[in-house]
Amino acid sequence: MSDKFAKHKQPWKADEVAKLRTLAAKGKGLKEIAKALNRSEESTKERAKIDGIGIAKLR
Repeated sequence: MSDKFAKHKQPWKADEVAKLRTLAAKGKGLKEIAKALNRSEESTKERAKIDGIGIAKLR
């Protein structure tokens, strides 16, 4: 396995949530947002759901 994500089960910080909101508002996709936050796609998707943030579904 690779050490792709070093933040295993780390709590979300306010600045990370703010960046998530900003990137989602710009219409970025889940994969791109997760990479920018250095988080897994599952973690990013779950946090967006908790905060009611809509992430664009890129096709």
